[in-house]
Amino acid sequence: MKDTSSTATATEAGTSRFVDVDGYRIHYHEAGSGAPVVLIHGGGPGATGWSNYSRNIGPLSERFRVIVPDLPGFGKSDMKPREQNTWEWYGPMIGRFLDVLGIEQAHFVGNSLGGATALVLALERPDKVARMVLMGTAGGMPAFSIAPTDGIKTLLYFYDGEGPSKARLKGFVEQLVFDPSQVTDALLEQRMAAAMRPEIVDNPPMRPVPGKPRFEIWRDARLASLPHDVMFIWGREDRVMPIDGVFVLLKQIPKARLYVLPRCGHWAQWEHADEFNRVSTGFLAA
Repeated sequence: MKDTSSTATATEAGTSRFVDVDGYRIHYHEAGSGAPVVLIHGGGPGATGWSNYSRNIGPLSERFRVIVPDLPGFGKSDMKPREQNTWEWYGPMIGRFLDVLGIEQAHFVGNSLGGATALVLALERPDKVARMVLMGTAGGMPAFSIAPTDGIKTLLYFYDGEGPSKARLKGFVEQLVFDPSQVTDALLEQRMAAAMRPEIVDNPPMRPVPGKPRFEIWRDARLASLPHDVMFIWGREDRVMPIDGVFVLLKQIPKARLYVLPRCGHWAQWEHADEFNRVSTGFLAA
């Protein structure tokens, strides 16, 4: 059975906001009231906060103040600097984003790139982070699977080689889910339009910076002293970030636990939205 959740009263246009953070215009969505929960999207071509979390914003906003930024280089936000890599720059940026909004501490939900971004913030400014739900997160190291996966290669080099195309995007998005029949043409059109913004084509946010390796989170000794309660949620059939990538993080973070969803790929929050919303709400509200 197809598992979907209503967005309740939250609409894409009705929740849209902008704020200036260190000279960068950041777009975000906001809905609900209560304890703040920041949802950080993944890094695939055409990703936005809304496209990643359209099935979660409404239900979560019934209990929390939900804030969903477009990371710089994605959606309607300004571009990321060319010389900066991803999560090591995004983590502190999200902390300053919260400062500008006057939020002392928030829960975090992060998918893939978004999970690694939340982990970096937790390492750098642990006081800004309450609890974390991280699904299919980057920042680990697979114990058995071959890395990088085909999905990660497409994500990193979508704009290189043969160049971006709807067919290439379709192949990538179908790797995000267990059941590719759920991938609609409307979803592809939405993501393709976001991916083809001229400034993004000129400066792809996920393209590796030459001579500047990404920060390897799993090697950081500070993981062993993180005070946060963390729930890793993983799709058993995740082909983008295979489940064995979480083990090194699960071993090191003292208060971490793992929740596995069967018949689920990289988009746990989308494929199994009802269960994801229920489990995440219970964990974050504990």
